[in-house]
Amino acid sequence: MLDHCSISHKGGIILWSRSFTPAASTTAASAASPVNSLIREALVEGRTAEDKYEKDGYAVKWTFVNDLELIFVVAYQRILQLTYVDELLEALKTLFVKLFEPFLATFVASLHAVRNAKLPSIGAGGMATSWNFAQAFNNWDAVFDKLLRGMEDKAAQERRTRVSHPARAVIEPSPPSDDLSTTPSQPNPNTVDEEQIARNVQALKNRLRGRGGRPGRRGGRADAGSGKDSLPNSDSDTPSKRKPKGKAQRKWGDEAPSESDMLSLDFSYEKIDKLSQSGQLDLSALVDTGSMGTRTQDGLYEVKDWEFSTKRDGTDDVISEVIGKSHAAKPAPSAGSLGALGSLFARLTGSKALTEEDLKPVLDGMKQHLMKKNVAKEISEKVCESVGESLVGKKVGGFQTTNAAVRLALSTSLTRILTPKTSTDLLLSIRNKLSSPLPSSQQRLPYSIAFVGVNGVGKSTNLSKVCFWLIQNGLRVLIAACDTFRSGAVEQLRVHVRNLSMLGVNGATNSKGRVELYERGYGKDAAGIAKEAIAYAKDNDFDVVLIDTAGRMQDNEPLMRALAKLVATNTPDKIIFVGEALVGNEAVDQLTKFDRALRDFSSSTGTKERGIDGMLVTKWDTVDDKVGAALSMTYVTGQPIIFVGCGQTYTDLRQLRVANVVQAILSD
Repeated sequence: MLDHCSISHKGGIILWSRSFTPAASTTAASAASPVNSLIREALVEGRTAEDKYEKDGYAVKWTFVNDLELIFVVAYQRILQLTYVDELLEALKTLFVKLFEPFLATFVASLHAVRNAKLPSIGAGGMATSWNFAQAFNNWDAVFDKLLRGMEDKAAQERRTRVSHPARAVIEPSPPSDDLSTTPSQPNPNTVDEEQIARNVQALKNRLRGRGGRPGRRGGRADAGSGKDSLPNSDSDTPSKRKPKGKAQRKWGDEAPSESDMLSLDFSYEKIDKLSQSGQLDLSALVDTGSMGTRTQDGLYEVKDWEFSTKRDGTDDVISEVIGKSHAAKPAPSAGSLGALGSLFARLTGSKALTEEDLKPVLDGMKQHLMKKNVAKEISEKVCESVGESLVGKKVGGFQTTNAAVRLALSTSLTRILTPKTSTDLLLSIRNKLSSPLPSSQQRLPYSIAFVGVNGVGKSTNLSKVCFWLIQNGLRVLIAACDTFRSGAVEQLRVHVRNLSMLGVNGATNSKGRVELYERGYGKDAAGIAKEAIAYAKDNDFDVVLIDTAGRMQDNEPLMRALAKLVATNTPDKIIFVGEALVGNEAVDQLTKFDRALRDFSSSTGTKERGIDGMLVTKWDTVDDKVGAALSMTYVTGQPIIFVGCGQTYTDLRQLRVANVVQAILSD
C-alpha cells in the first residue's frame, strides 16, 4: 500500500497530493517527511539518477516531465517491496499530462513571465494562490483511484498466481551422445571411491594442522621428495608422531637488548642536548612560509584555498560560461575552440525538444570525460543520467542555446553535488561548543574529532596539520594515540607533538602547553584509551582532542566493529574520513562500506547511529586537475570535504571551493 503520492512543480508548488495513512491524513507529516528529505538530499543535490531514495523506513521513487517542469513522487514503506510503483509512475505521468496539458502549459508560461519580469513582490507562492488547482483537477481523484486499484489488483493476481503455481525446477535433457549403444557405462576401475577420498582429505588436514596450517614447510617438502604418495591412504601420519618444531628466535647479538639499548634506538623522544645547542628546531623543514595561511581581522588563522592553474587555450571561456559568468563583451567562441566538451555539445543542433537519442552520444562522451578526471565509473554514469533527465523534453533552439543548456545542466549538477549540506567551518563548531552555557556543577567536555580511514592514506600526518591549524587559533590540543596496532604509530605522533610544541603560535617557541600526547603504548583497547584521553583533556582544560585511529580495510568486520565501539563509547563531535585523491572507483567502495559499517555497528550497540561527518583528502597535489575523487566522495556520502592535504609540512593544508573544483573537472 502506498503512503504518499504527489505531483508538484520544480519551483516547489504542489499541484496535487494524496496521503494514505491516518496520521498523514491529519498532519501530513509522516508521509511528507521522506518527500521533503528527497527534495533536500536528492533532487536539490542532483542525485536524480538513483533508482530510489530511502529514508526512515520509507522508499521514495520519482519521475519528471521536463518540458512542463513537473515532478511525480510516490512514497511507500520500504519493507513492502511494491512491484508496481514504476509502472504506476509512468501511468500517472502519461494520464496527467494528457488530461491537463493545456492548463499546465499556461501555468508554466505564467511562471516564466513573472520571472522574466523580475517582480520580487510576486513569487512562486504568490502565483500559486491565484490558481485554483482543486477546481482545475477536480476529476483527477477519481482517475487516480481507478488507476491505483487496477495496479493493486494486477499485483495481487500475480502474487496469487505465483503461490498457486510455484516455479518448478526445469530439468534440461542431456545432450545426445555420439555412442549409440544403450549399455550403461561401467565405472572406471581406476576411480578412487568416496571413502578413500575422505580418508585422504582428513589425513591432509591432520598434516597441515600439525605444521601450523601453512603448506610449503620443510616437512611437506620432505614428503614430496620421498617415494611415498603425498596424500597418504591412512591416518597413520599424525602430528603426535612428529616432534613439533617451534620458530627460532632471531638474535641480533650475543644477548638480548636492554631497555637502555631500546631507548637509544627510539629517536621519537626529545634530545635535550641537541636542542640546547640550537635553541629550537629547524623550522624551515617544518613550515613552508609560502603556504602559510592568513589572519582575518578578528585574528583567526585561516588556511589558504586550493587554486588550479588554467591555460588560456579557449577552455577558460567555456568554464566561465559554464559557471555562470558573463561573456557578453566577448565574441562567441567557435566550435573548434571549445575543446573536447565543445565538440560534444556541437552535436546538438536544431530547434526542437531534446530526446534521449539526441543526448545519448553527448552523455557518453561526457561520461568518458568525467572518468578521465578520476571520477568513479558508477558516479560518472549517475551524473550523466541526472543531466540527461533534466534535459529530455526541453525545447531549445539554435546552436548556442543548445550548448548553453547542456553546459548549464552539467555545471549545475556538479555544483549541487559538491555544495555542502552542513557547515564546513570547523572552527566555528568548536567555539560554539566551548562557549555554550553549562550548569555550574557540570564540567565542560572538550571538542573531539576522530580521524578514520584505510591503511596508509596519511591519517597521522594530516592530523598533525589540523593540530597546527588549531594551535594557530589559540586552542589547546590533546592528541590521543589510539592506533595501538601499527609499529611506530605512537612514536610518529610523539615526533609531531615535539615539533608542534616548538613551533607554537605564529612560529613562536616554548609553547609546549598547547599540545600534548596521550598514549598508553601498544596492544591496548583503543576505545578505552580514547575515553581516558577525553577525561584527561576535561580535567586539564584542553579545548580539542584529536583521536588517531588505526588504519583498517572497509571489508574487515572485526576491525570495523572495534572502530564502531570507539565511536559509540566516546561519541566524538566529528568523524572525519581520511582518503586519497589518487583513488577512483576504490573511493566509492571505501566510503560506502566504511560509512555503512560505522552506522550498522554503532546502532547495534544501542547508541545513536553515527556515520562519517566529513572528509579530508590527502595527496591532493599529486593529481593536478584530475580531482574526480572529490566528486565521488561527496556524491557517495553527501558530506563535505573539510580540508585537503597537499604537501609534507604542517602548513600544507588547504580548503576547497566548489567553483574551483567544477572548473578543474570541466577543463580539457
